[in-house]
Amino acid sequence: MMHATLRTVFMLTLLSGLWATAACSTAPKTIEGRTNIRAEADLTVSRARRNDATLGVLLDRSAGYAVFPSVGKGAIGVGGAYGQGVLYQDGLQVGYCDLSQGSIGLQLGGQSYSEVIIFETAEAVDAFKKGNFRFDAQATAVGVTSGSGANAKFSHGVAVFTFGESGLMYEASIGGQNFSYEPM
Repeated sequence: MMHATLRTVFMLTLLSGLWATAACSTAPKTIEGRTNIRAEADLTVSRARRNDATLGVLLDRSAGYAVFPSVGKGAIGVGGAYGQGVLYQDGLQVGYCDLSQGSIGLQLGGQSYSEVIIFETAEAVDAFKKGNFRFDAQATAVGVTSGSGANAKFSHGVAVFTFGESGLMYEASIGGQNFSYEPM
């Protein structure tokens, strides 16, 4: 148990450091970083389409979607999450975005996952771009499995999908995700 606790403390420290440095700029600072996040986002979209053909149909019909290839999350009572991603419109990458989350409550552990946010309307995409977009504590995400896109339920013009979870996280917490956007 002590080994797991130390690992969690290490992850939280690492996440705090990443959050502090990465939160200063939505887009990666280097050309290599920008190239990498765009390639990782494309791979994440390909993987989502391969795992669930109905999700691909949903992506194609959407007004846009934000893809976060890797979101890291850790907590011991107080938690945080951070990930960088790419916003797509009409199937093309149009900008960089980041996700940050803070939470407090009964929670312990660490995990990483991919997140895809699908915008049903142009108004929802515009709100995301303007920074007028955040999830409250009641927002839920659907795990990507075969057929999950067909059963998608949009709330306020948005549906959220996660997949590729690794790690172990026990959580019963309150908190929300916040986003920022920077055009390419």
